[in-house]
Amino acid sequence: MASQSSPRIPSTMRAWQFSSTQGGLEKNLVLNESAALPPHDDRALGKDKALVQVLAASLNPVDYKLVELPGVGRLAVKRPSSPGIDLAGRVVALGAANTTAGLEVGQLVFGRLDQPTQFGTLAEYTVAPTGALAKVPEGVAVQDAGCVGTAGLTAYQSIAPNVKRGSGSRVFINGGSGGTGVWGIQIAKALGCHVVTSCSGKNAQFCKDLGADEVVDYTSEDVLEALQKKVGESGQKFDVVVDNVGTSAGLYWNCHQYTNDGAKYVQVGADPNGRTAYEMATKMMWPGFLGGGKRKIELMMVQGKRDQLAEIGTWMKEGMVKAVVDQVFRMEDAPKAFERLKTNRAKGKIVVAVSE
Repeated sequence: MASQSSPRIPSTMRAWQFSSTQGGLEKNLVLNESAALPPHDDRALGKDKALVQVLAASLNPVDYKLVELPGVGRLAVKRPSSPGIDLAGRVVALGAANTTAGLEVGQLVFGRLDQPTQFGTLAEYTVAPTGALAKVPEGVAVQDAGCVGTAGLTAYQSIAPNVKRGSGSRVFINGGSGGTGVWGIQIAKALGCHVVTSCSGKNAQFCKDLGADEVVDYTSEDVLEALQKKVGESGQKFDVVVDNVGTSAGLYWNCHQYTNDGAKYVQVGADPNGRTAYEMATKMMWPGFLGGGKRKIELMMVQGKRDQLAEIGTWMKEGMVKAVVDQVFRMEDAPKAFERLKTNRAKGKIVVAVSE
């Protein structure tokens, strides 16, 4: 059987590509006006992949951090390659044996790739796993849907399995104004949680506007001391901690002082290096009765989940959560988008408008 496809799939596409990351990914990106499309015949698409015309892509730190790693980065992705894993776009081809119910050629979808790949989302076409794609709800802008992907699912998977919906579970989010934090605050509130987050004083109102009940200004007070004080005053400890920053080891080693028994500490933000790996392994393997941490710690490894993307999409349609866009860049300005991402000053997501 032939694949289900649109009759207007071109033979080439525009794609940002790199063969080296020496001096930074953004300095090595080249816009190829006639790049080859990823393999998308019936065999390549199989039962669970779709060829998607990318309309918008949002950036994540993993887009550059992995490929910039010395040695490992070069082996991680075949080159020349296009960066990017988050997208919103239109399905243009499915394998004849596609088994993903409800997914059709011509649909607007959003989601993510499983991992960085040679054919990333900073290109006019990519191949995505159908299990990590959901339909863009009516009334939700494509560029907004393109902001969900990795950050939205990371926030969802950090919080939703660890709280009781509608019960007022208490959640602390370390780092509330970044790409994952802004989703975390809103998703926690959509689940009926009481949310405390940390951010700089200048972003305090921003986080409150997203729904945060309380804000800790890390520029004027020690975060651990502030949490201990809040617990002392209210008598209420936290049910889950989501650490999007990962720079303060004391937050974990002392989290039993401000969390309930059975609470989970979810580590999201962490630089991919040997020291971080050693520290994480120590936290996970050193038993509490021998002086280690007294709460379970989880290193968040996000997975593409269609049902979770769909729920976030429904919340967006209903106005319960929204995409926070820091800046939208034209396709021609993608290197500048990475420069912005690397400043660590973006409030929300950085988007590249790939196709009209």
